[in-house]
Amino acid sequence: MRIGLLTEGGYPYVSGDARLWCDRLVRGLGQHEFHVYALSRDRRQESEGRTPLPPQVSRVRTAALWAAEEDGVSLGRRARRRFTECYGELAAALCEAVSASASPVSAGTSPSSSALEADRFASALYGLAELARDEGGLVAALRSETAVRALERACRAPGAPRAAHEARVPDLLAVAAHLERALRPLSLDWYEDDGLGAVDLCHAASGGTAALPGLLAHHLCGVPLLVTEYGVRLRSHYLASGTDEAPVVRALLAAFHGRLATETYRRAACITHGNTHARRWQERCGADRAKLRTVYPGMDADRFAEVGEAPESADPHTLVWVGRVDPTKDLVSLLHAFAEIRKEEPKARLRVIDTGAGGAGGGGGAEGAAYLEHCRVLAAQLFPDEAEGLHSVGDNPVSFEELGGPEAPDLAEAYASGAVVVLSSVVEGFPLGLVQAMFCGRATVSTDVGAVVEVIGGTGLVVPPRNPRALAEACVALLRDAERRARLGAAARARALELFTVEQNITAFHGIYLEIVAQCPVRRVVLDDTGEPLPFGVPAEAHVPGRWPAPAAGPVPGWAAGPPVRATAPTAVQGAVTEGVR
Repeated sequence: MRIGLLTEGGYPYVSGDARLWCDRLVRGLGQHEFHVYALSRDRRQESEGRTPLPPQVSRVRTAALWAAEEDGVSLGRRARRRFTECYGELAAALCEAVSASASPVSAGTSPSSSALEADRFASALYGLAELARDEGGLVAALRSETAVRALERACRAPGAPRAAHEARVPDLLAVAAHLERALRPLSLDWYEDDGLGAVDLCHAASGGTAALPGLLAHHLCGVPLLVTEYGVRLRSHYLASGTDEAPVVRALLAAFHGRLATETYRRAACITHGNTHARRWQERCGADRAKLRTVYPGMDADRFAEVGEAPESADPHTLVWVGRVDPTKDLVSLLHAFAEIRKEEPKARLRVIDTGAGGAGGGGGAEGAAYLEHCRVLAAQLFPDEAEGLHSVGDNPVSFEELGGPEAPDLAEAYASGAVVVLSSVVEGFPLGLVQAMFCGRATVSTDVGAVVEVIGGTGLVVPPRNPRALAEACVALLRDAERRARLGAAARARALELFTVEQNITAFHGIYLEIVAQCPVRRVVLDDTGEPLPFGVPAEAHVPGRWPAPAAGPVPGWAAGPPVRATAPTAVQGAVTEGVR
């Protein structure tokens, strides 16, 4: 099978999102051929180079989202008219979405009205895609004054929301610039018969812009699309929206990303998520529940095997926090909780281990460095008599340490050094650090955020976020009960080995690939060496439309008596494959 793997800001570059997951997926499915189509986010990512690729990756094509090369395409009068119409329709669809979301009766909007709005957005998007294919690109057009004027007309049109009516020229320019960046995949030459048109399946490693080439391959070439979201792209956009942007800019951009997510979910043959929290986002954006599959992220359990299989030998009074330091991890609440713990357990210690690569502050940059320094100052204030030397491991109750990154070889030893592993976050998607602690067989205390409860599944203690007293009480309960710690740790390790390994992840996706290709085969005309259609190049049984009738209860009249012959319907085969995946 030939898979087109679509990524944005990650694989095959050495840094970025979903890099490790994509690499493990590709290496684990050596029986398939992979074509990687990657969008890079900035110059630094490209300069850092690419990860070594296995032999099953036969093609890599990249494009930059941070800088689009001029394609030299100058649209003629007719093409300019087509562009103005399509871009204007796209802008009008965004204004409609803003109006619907701002209306107090939007919750009662009829499904037919919502479907019409989605169709309007899709029609405009694919109209731009077809124009880009016919003309060779739309880079200059998307940057032109024509685009800004079409956006302005949509915002000033009767019925447009009041916020859009009040949009100033700088606001319109900001929205047009963002749309130009997001729509750059329209101008790529990836959709020919020797590109994405030649693959059997497109697998987008995230939603949003990464899935846009898959949408176009589906529209232009009929290639089925699989979308995987371990962090919902639309949610990430909402969280990243800057407060320095004008409200109308945020509203229009949110409308664009929301409409793109809806169209992606509508056209995808299958949508996978890593937890219930992500599934709820997908359903809220219009994803059909029948298309949704839960596939938990796969992690390498071997690196934690030695620690997990050995009996606990850590200091029974030590708590460990492991992760990337930033404000969402709420180390402030953890430090206040530890002050309460010390009152009950004077021998208790806390190790804060930062896995962010790149020095102080970890992966959080300047914000992470400032937050880490704030936590060190707070620790000195909470434990004034023991504050000297808080920056290193010693006789102090709190220590701040650093590892080289989440792939550091001594990460397992970091978890093994504590009797209890603590997670204190106020925002969390899929808690990878918590899974690592489970692989190590450690008892855990976590806050109820993101997918924590789903991951833990009753094998650890869960408390409300931003509640230092509850966090302290749970930690004290485990520090005082070694038998309970051992029981919870063993159960957590068994659960992690069953649900969160690389092997289960690869097996699940292999089954989904087979299911999609069985249900949605790509129809192609196979040519011989002279360029003529090859008779029987694609077997007739590759695609049988419709449903087969139920078999007769008895022998067919006119046939010899004997056991009834039962036809094998494609739908029955597909159902068997689906059941196996689940």
